Amino acid sequence: MAVATRLTWMQEKKLQNYFGEKQFSLLYKASVHGFSTNSLLQICSRQGPTLTVIYSKDRIVAAYMHKNYGEGNYLITVFVFQETTTTECKVGPFKLLMSFDEDPGGNLEVSMHLKEKTMYFSVNAKKKLGLLQNYISFQDCEVFRCEDLLDERRMNGITVLKESLLCAIRSYIPYGGLVHKIRILLLGPVGAGKSSFFNSVRSIFRGHVTNQALVGSNPTGTSEKYRTYFIKDGKDNNTLPFILCDSMGLSEKEGLDMDDIHCILEGHFPDRYQFNSLKLRPKGIGNHTGCPLLKDRIHCVAFVFNANSVGELSHEMVEKIKKIQRELIKSDVVHVVLLTHVDTLDLITKGDLIDIYKCVPVKLKLEAVHRKLGFALSDIFVVSNYTSEWELEPVIDVLILSALKEMLWAADDFLENLPLEKTEIRRKK
Repeated sequence: MAVATRLTWMQEKKLQNYFGEKQFSLLYKASVHGFSTNSLLQICSRQGPTLTVIYSKDRIVAAYMHKNYGEGNYLITVFVFQETTTTECKVGPFKLLMSFDEDPGGNLEVSMHLKEKTMYFSVNAKKKLGLLQNYISFQDCEVFRCEDLLDERRMNGITVLKESLLCAIRSYIPYGGLVHKIRILLLGPVGAGKSSFFNSVRSIFRGHVTNQALVGSNPTGTSEKYRTYFIKDGKDNNTLPFILCDSMGLSEKEGLDMDDIHCILEGHFPDRYQFNSLKLRPKGIGNHTGCPLLKDRIHCVAFVFNANSVGELSHEMVEKIKKIQRELIKSDVVHVVLLTHVDTLDLITKGDLIDIYKCVPVKLKLEAVHRKLGFALSDIFVVSNYTSEWELEPVIDVLILSALKEMLWAADDFLENLPLEKTEIRRKK
């Protein structure tokens, strides 16, 4: 049975961020391995940088050791977590993190007595930490090995995963050969990151950051035309098996209406179609006829929301999105959700993107979207778009490619679910 830490996710994140995106691996837990100095030293020696944490009734004290136990002099950093505050005190350098069971001469500013389950502080340390007394009785003690979240081994693993995703998307063939390319429609409020998502996907396959689709801060949005974006693979210059379709942003009163959305879904709008207020549209628009081919239809819809503001959607916007969902269900079009700007959520760092779905702030956002808009949790994906970066980041690429792969797989479900008579039009020119 695995030994679990008593640290909450929030407490662990604060410590990780303070020390520069560290990963903590639990080595020793006194309540499991025994309140014994010998046990602690035997398990924790020669482990490199470590974090020692004690748990009292009303607070947590954490001490960071920069070197191995008992090797040379080093600086320790002590944190005291209370309900709403965190204080810090740097002490040392000392030969040992703290003395165990005794403190000859009483010279150490911090000393821990495992058998007594008590940590003592000098007058100076007590003052710096804002403590009312010079000791803390504790119930448990844990020691963690501290490693870089984005060390070479993990980055190598991320690079391998990225190449695997690229290969899967490059070799993807839509279900049954019914179409040559999947059309994915991006829908969402103004500023959600639809155009940025396209730019990010294109950047990954081109091998450098690009900005083909216009992105701006105009409150009315920058997309006034319906755009269909083909993406060429920088590896062989072949066109990839999907088309990303961008449109005007959703808003409570303006923007796309249900007639627009229905026409887009059915494939009536050509690339660069200019949206306007006209409600009466001819049966044939551009090069299309009144009965577009299956290749012109939308095969998957991705709702795009800013993770920071999705919880603030107005009642009118929520109702509009639910109305669109009902239209999609009626048309048997599969739909998913992309939450953008996930990297800007509180306490989230680049290192968290490796295992982003386990992060508490992200879990809360997924649950909020599920409750407010009714999307299944398994259909909500988080991404970090390229907005200000100059270079590609493999961790960001993996999130984007993973979401894109899931959209292609979802489109396959749409194609497989089509009635036989509707698939016959695939051979028509």
